[in-house]
Amino acid sequence: MNWTGRTRGKLAERLPMEELLPTRLPAYVRSSVYLLGMLALAALIVIFLSGIVLIIGGPQWWHVSAAGHFFNSLHFWSVQLFFFTMVLHLWAQYFMGAWRDGRAWTWVTGVLAFLISIPAAFTGYLSQTNFDGQWIALSAKDAFTSVGLGGIFNVLDFGQMLGFHILFFPLIIVLLVAGHVLQVRLRGVVHPYPPDSPIGEKEASAEHEEVGR
Repeated sequence: MNWTGRTRGKLAERLPMEELLPTRLPAYVRSSVYLLGMLALAALIVIFLSGIVLIIGGPQWWHVSAAGHFFNSLHFWSVQLFFFTMVLHLWAQYFMGAWRDGRAWTWVTGVLAFLISIPAAFTGYLSQTNFDGQWIALSAKDAFTSVGLGGIFNVLDFGQMLGFHILFFPLIIVLLVAGHVLQVRLRGVVHPYPPDSPIGEKEASAEHEEVGR
């Protein structure tokens, strides 16, 4: 068997289609808390699509065009939705112990994607080409210089910040999110704590007490 056949066999063994594209999911996935990750992913897709339109128009286009204002607003509010759902997803998975049962890399890739999204959003604010962006850059300049990053990450260099925003950080985020989704498909979504665990007993007790009332 040649190397392509061996590679195909390994992929089929490690990435079976029933895991990558399942047709049935556990009953507990119906809980709305499991939808937060998909909402964050949907917002991220809108961010990329609206960002592509803004790139085609250029960094000044949205200041003078009604369509540019629309896509800039769409880009801005999808970023707000992304961070809102991402934070909720992060906290929900923390309290659910999402790293259990060999899911450590699922947790790590998700946390890293969130952390990289912060400088990605920051460079977006610096790329607005307006007074707001200039004020943020001037306010942040001394902070980055004080920790020795001013020569590498020059917030007053518009070209550098725009390059970071539209290429460097998005590329890392795409790789991390793709790895995160792949880990979810391979390992499955985290299941609730078992009833006999300390956390599960506490939740069951609270639920029973609420029902009794």
